[in-house]
Amino acid sequence: MSEQQSQDKHQQRQQKVKEQVDAKVAAADIEKGILQVITGNGKGKSTSGFGTVARCVGHGMNAAVVQFIKGMWECGERNLLEKAGVPFAVMKTGFTWETQNRETDTLAAQETWAIAKEWLKDERIDLVLLDELTYMVSYDYLDLDEVISALENRPPMQSVIITGRGAHRRLKDLADTVSEVQNLKHAFEAGVKARKGFDF
Repeated sequence: MSEQQSQDKHQQRQQKVKEQVDAKVAAADIEKGILQVITGNGKGKSTSGFGTVARCVGHGMNAAVVQFIKGMWECGERNLLEKAGVPFAVMKTGFTWETQNRETDTLAAQETWAIAKEWLKDERIDLVLLDELTYMVSYDYLDLDEVISALENRPPMQSVIITGRGAHRRLKDLADTVSEVQNLKHAFEAGVKARKGFDF
């Protein structure tokens, strides 16, 4: 096969791909906020959520972040995004396996969720990140029906990202997009300490 024939064949393949993509783009005519769930045991769920918050703010839009569980850790994303005007609601108790106090953790989760519910009613907020919300549902710190109701009744153009392991089936069923992050290998499992600027 000559180089020209190879180029022609490549162009024909890419033209077919382009036609398929163009058809999908043309068919996607629904305008609405998107609910995304990022779950699974792998690293990068919160990082992905924060990346989308940065994208939103980069377009001059409004985002808000609710952090469950990891609130006591220094957070590089929070340091940056707060300077860009992104409000944060942070569950002050930190990791639940550190506190080991169901009563105080439940109270802290519900106080943080109360702020989240207000943001989920605010049509001025284009994106709400509910970081590690899945644990709050799994531990019964938050009522699943109440969470579902707040998500279903949010402003129609508001997008929401939920992160955390073990997302409840009902959250995944409700979501428009579900991503599952797999853990093939993790430095921490090999004894490597978490690094500032990379892991947090």
